[in-house]
Amino acid sequence: MTDQASAPVFAIQRMYLKDLSLEIPHAPQIFLEQAQPSVEIALDVEAQQLADGIFESAVTVTVTTKVGDKTAFLVEAKQAGIFEIRGVPDDQMPLLLNVVCPNIVYPYLRANVADTVQRSGFPPIHLAEINFEALYQQRLAQQPEEPAQDTPGIYVPNSKH
Repeated sequence: MTDQASAPVFAIQRMYLKDLSLEIPHAPQIFLEQAQPSVEIALDVEAQQLADGIFESAVTVTVTTKVGDKTAFLVEAKQAGIFEIRGVPDDQMPLLLNVVCPNIVYPYLRANVADTVQRSGFPPIHLAEINFEALYQQRLAQQPEEPAQDTPGIYVPNSKH
């Protein structure tokens, strides 16, 4: 029975849409534009400890769509999940919170963005799949030799998040 008490625990407690913003600054005239729009996408991942063994992992995306120099629409969305993670070695926590958890959260974010854009009168934006491990490794490579305990986008165990 003691083996079960020390066995690692990883469980999803809740998924939720933490923030959602939609702007269509040039409506209704923008709906008359015939030119092909350009789309810019910015993505961020963050994690924080909420309580002992309880963590929040959030993925934020900003989608800016322009027709010429006019913004057709701007969507900012943050999807988050609360995870119970216990009995996992500290050296594995950053990988869990910056890769595994965002992989679970991201499909909900994709669906919410596509739905929001479509409900606003535009064709839906289907966000591409993201390799969160590559994103995490890229961020690690950009850090100084001694990573700060509060580096945005990367969870470091025992930080003051």
